[in-house]
Amino acid sequence: MKIVIGLLLVLAGIAFGAYVGVWIMFIGGIIQVVEALKSTPIESLGIAIGAARILFASFVGLISAYIGVIPGFVMIKSSL
Repeated sequence: MKIVIGLLLVLAGIAFGAYVGVWIMFIGGIIQVVEALKSTPIESLGIAIGAARILFASFVGLISAYIGVIPGFVMIKSSL
């Protein structure tokens, strides 16, 4: 039973990391930059924060994935 729960944790961690890294950080950063460029006075802070979101998307996604992957692997290893 621990192996199944561990595998579910690993899969959930990968899905959560992909969601946070790709959708929230990367695509959200691109949308933020485009919206900041479309505004009447161009918002430089919005462009800067959007660019930072794009640059750190992989790091944040990786950290988010580790939240579920590491406990899942520990649970799997402890049951063997």
